[in-house]
Amino acid sequence: ASSLPPLAKLPRAVTASSIVLIPIQLPHRTASAMVFTSKSQKEKSAASVAGTQPETRKYTKKRKQTLTGFIYKILKQVHPKMKISKQAMSIMESCVQDTFERLAGEARKLITMARKDTLSSRDVQSAVRLVLPGELGKHAVSEGVKAILQVAPADTSASAGA
Repeated sequence: ASSLPPLAKLPRAVTASSIVLIPIQLPHRTASAMVFTSKSQKEKSAASVAGTQPETRKYTKKRKQTLTGFIYKILKQVHPKMKISKQAMSIMESCVQDTFERLAGEARKLITMARKDTLSSRDVQSAVRLVLPGELGKHAVSEGVKAILQVAPADTSASAGA
């Protein structure tokens, strides 16, 4: 069984013609992954024992979860003709993340002090009142209550029909 050489032992001049993309089928995924190897490794693996594959590296890019789509939708609701740059979107993203972390931290402190295990809407409402100052906190609480009331009737009607 041959394996890929360490990076230090690779030849200095690697050209595009010496790199081959080999599609392989992974058992836990439906799409095939692309594996990088050199032509000499391909030839060596062909000469090796049938049924064994050379050791390969999988390169997967982890997707970061963002709120940019939601921020964009709200912008279009408020100002339909306005656009936003990538840098401004990044600033808005960090602002929203920071506010969320502050609210979640305060809510965690509240349920820890109350010796509870479950975070309720009341705990979130109290955290909003503590974190957001004055009028902003009051508006946030009223919008949150309005959102909860929109969801609550759908939950009660679904459980009443069951």
